[in-house]
Amino acid sequence: MFQNIKNHIELLYFRDVKKTHYFKIILRFMAKQKIQFSLVYRDMWQSSGKYVPRIDQLKKIAPVIIDMGCFSRIETNGGAFEQVNLLYGENPNQVVREWVKPFNEAGIQTHMLERALNGIRMFPVPSDVRKLMYKVKKAQGVDIARSFCGLNDYRNLELSVKYAKGAGMISQAALSITHSPVHTIEHYMSVVNKAVEYGTDEICLKDMAGVGRPVFLGKLVSEIKKNHPHIKVQYHGHSGPGLSMASTLEVAKAGADYIDVAMEPLSWGMVHPDVISVREMLYDAGFDVPEINMSAYMEARRLNQEFIDEWLGLFIDSKNRYMSSLLLGCGLPGGMMGSMMADLRGVLDGINNTLKNAGKPILTQDQMLVKLFDEVAYVWPKLGYPPLVTPFSQYVKNVALINVMFLLQGKERYQMIDKNTWDMILGKAGNLPGPLAPEIIELAKKQNFEFYQGTPQDAYPDELDKYRKQMQDNGWDVGQDEEELFELAMHERQYLDYKSGIAKKRFEEEVEKARQQQNQSQVVAAAPQPTKPKEEKTLNNLPNDELHKQLTAPIKGQVVFGFHEIIEDKFVKIGDTVKKGERICYIYSDLFQGFEEVVSPVDGVITHITVKQGSTVKKGEVIAVVKVNQPVVAEK
Repeated sequence: MFQNIKNHIELLYFRDVKKTHYFKIILRFMAKQKIQFSLVYRDMWQSSGKYVPRIDQLKKIAPVIIDMGCFSRIETNGGAFEQVNLLYGENPNQVVREWVKPFNEAGIQTHMLERALNGIRMFPVPSDVRKLMYKVKKAQGVDIARSFCGLNDYRNLELSVKYAKGAGMISQAALSITHSPVHTIEHYMSVVNKAVEYGTDEICLKDMAGVGRPVFLGKLVSEIKKNHPHIKVQYHGHSGPGLSMASTLEVAKAGADYIDVAMEPLSWGMVHPDVISVREMLYDAGFDVPEINMSAYMEARRLNQEFIDEWLGLFIDSKNRYMSSLLLGCGLPGGMMGSMMADLRGVLDGINNTLKNAGKPILTQDQMLVKLFDEVAYVWPKLGYPPLVTPFSQYVKNVALINVMFLLQGKERYQMIDKNTWDMILGKAGNLPGPLAPEIIELAKKQNFEFYQGTPQDAYPDELDKYRKQMQDNGWDVGQDEEELFELAMHERQYLDYKSGIAKKRFEEEVEKARQQQNQSQVVAAAPQPTKPKEEKTLNNLPNDELHKQLTAPIKGQVVFGFHEIIEDKFVKIGDTVKKGERICYIYSDLFQGFEEVVSPVDGVITHITVKQGSTVKKGEVIAVVKVNQPVVAEK
């Protein structure tokens, strides 16, 4: 915007030389464009590992972040933040209130991330639950709602904007940035124009994979500012493939107002550029940027490392600390690297066994990773170029991973596509940016699927009354500003585990197991250890009575629990609550060339899992044991 005004003034100067003195004064005052920083503290952690700091840790670092003096905004929650708190047995509502309070008092704005139709979970949310979310978050002290639709369907953003404004929040509509033939300036501006029409206050360029080309992003910001000069623009760019610093400079030159940054020891890699580097680059380029209190920075840096050393580092994949140019080819977000590596480790053994039996050379993990990246690049355009952001990045990656498994076995693609991916293909999540390939359309026809023509939200009726009754039946308080009701409606499965105490117990066991594994890996064996005899699985040591139901393999084949261990996926664990008919795993059969589901016969809790991802089982072999569900006991 500044550059446009500057050019206009200079044009007037040449028309009227007598006004030179006044124009020089104006230009001198306009010489430095102000850029403000937001620390993406929530995303900084969740792009690195599975968990985020506990509330005691967050309260410890909050005053230090404030003392740094360089942040006008902090991303505090949203994404999977609330779910993660439920996973380790904490009340997310209490956490958000206590976490944002010091920033509210210091005059620093707080913002959250939400996924429009999907709210703050991985699948669609009824409109009444979505509306309650903004009311709750505003009451908890969150100032800004950053809302994105993974498909950039402005219909999904409409309620986000209106509900946020109605709750008194600042509405920031986000564009899911990617690089493809269909993701043009015109495409993005069509979303911007609609969001502005709905009443959004700001636009965010959400470059979740860091694959946005710098010049393109600069042109996009210029176009936004030209058409909507009153709209604030914030840039959110991950570092993964290494373009983020150049992109930051380009959007700043084009008139961006806010830049998202991270800080050591979790900057760079698959996260975001460090605030020091960004600040120095922009300062040198002539921008008005805030000073950094380096003493406070070093203390915050020390605390972040302390949190990592205490326990969070147990769940941070080292590969997420490095950049990779390979991400430019597949376009997957850097935050998925850890989960992808887990996926590959889970299925690689099974694939290599198949290759070995067929007399073919086995694959290394890196070779498998390249095959997966290549397959993502192949299927992405055929699935209509959905921006590879949560949850659509998982859908595309899952299709690619399954395809690779089958191709390596000499079989055809698209042998298995899950329900959520089909919902995306059929238009239930929104309009795809590009056309579906004929082979995908034909595949849908063969399965007698119908393409959805309506507005996505209309397919998901209101449900608050159902959850309100559930809370009444259990004798539970809906909470301050109905925040407990909201939490149950948004994250039912995780909330019930939290209320029963299962979540906390499972989390403590998970931490202890991870710590033991870390300690074992650090021990150097003085001599080769004797090989232990192979332990045969028996039914004798597993409970099998009226309170315990054994789940057995219906066919001989390979066990597949899931293809992405995200919170909403069905990667079941010991201690998980399951419902009758809920999928526990798949069994892939070479004989039948397909997958068969293993489902729970009862409502209950998983007490035993006897097999690992990718292992081969015989027909009738026990896979898991489910204890018949007991009534949930309310918290005292």
